Amino acid sequence: MLTKKPLASLVALSFGALSSQAFAAVTFGDTELTYGGYIKLDTMWTDTSDGQMATGVGRDFYVPGVIPVGGEGESATFDAHARQSRFFLKTATTLDNGKKINGTLEFDMMSTYPIGDERISNGYAPELRHAFLTYDNWLMGQTWSTFMDLASLPDSLDFIGNTDGAIFARQAQVRYTSGGWQVALENPETTVTPNTGGARIVTDDNSVPDVVVKYNHADSWGSLAVAVMARQLAIESGGMDDNTNGYAVSLSGKYNVSATDDIRFTVNSGEGLGRYIGLNTSNDAVLDAAGKLDAIKVTGYALAYKHAWADKWRSSLIYSAQHIDNDAQLTGLAVTDNTSSYAVNLIYQAASKLMFGVELRHATREILSGDEGDLNRVQFSAKYDF
Repeated sequence: MLTKKPLASLVALSFGALSSQAFAAVTFGDTELTYGGYIKLDTMWTDTSDGQMATGVGRDFYVPGVIPVGGEGESATFDAHARQSRFFLKTATTLDNGKKINGTLEFDMMSTYPIGDERISNGYAPELRHAFLTYDNWLMGQTWSTFMDLASLPDSLDFIGNTDGAIFARQAQVRYTSGGWQVALENPETTVTPNTGGARIVTDDNSVPDVVVKYNHADSWGSLAVAVMARQLAIESGGMDDNTNGYAVSLSGKYNVSATDDIRFTVNSGEGLGRYIGLNTSNDAVLDAAGKLDAIKVTGYALAYKHAWADKWRSSLIYSAQHIDNDAQLTGLAVTDNTSSYAVNLIYQAASKLMFGVELRHATREILSGDEGDLNRVQFSAKYDF
């Protein structure tokens, strides 16, 4: 028999206004199975000042690193997709020792290029978002990086919203939680800029996991999270064999201005932070002429204010930016120096499980030579939670 229950725990899977609001549950022996998700349509009119973005994730949601710079202006583009729609399964099983083990699987179709096209079927492969178990104080599997703070993400129609300055990563990990403290060992990966610039090198040569220590505090006024991360940056290919250290710190949270309004913020900085922030706009490190790795410093920040106009109407104003400390002699002048974006939306909550909204975004990407390109986007979304 199916029963409806409030979904208090889905914040571990989703965020902001895009979280599902309810789920259905059915019991099989000692295991309770719950399921849910949402169906979401996104339509986007996008105009870029310095050339048209190629078909890909930058056309489906905001990706600062792919804003064209230095090209010829072209006509605006219109895109529509339902790829952000998602489905999850959760299990809770009582073991013979009397304890509970919980499992989560979640899928969407958001970033599965080049599988699928827009010619006929618009069919896209499912993508694994989350696959993890929790037992006692342990989490094991793939989910949001412990270095990420879901509470600081804005109420946005875009896939992320404050992308430039936000930490955003899902990966396999082992995490231990005790009260407000969390310690995690997470899957490592290094992205590298070749000497004097060129196509990104993804090495997969790390020998130790990324280590994250985080403290979360929640109260009636909101929440605050402080995190530190240490990681190895490594390359071992094409005659190159080197590694160096990376580190980063994060301060983020949400302040409740009233019962309906809040301020969400994040500040993140570190050397070798690249793949964790701004959807890997900057790489973690650059190679010098001798084939040695030099960690790249990145600082990002974001601020969002959510305001309720009435029972069913709300808006968010979002600002986000990142600054990359490149060494021009090592990276060349074509790498991204900084990005920033402003966004404002108006969301109508027609019913508890039905939302419509429109969002305006202006973004800028500047490369180290001083050239820059702009993006202007109007997005309409409709979303049904189930």
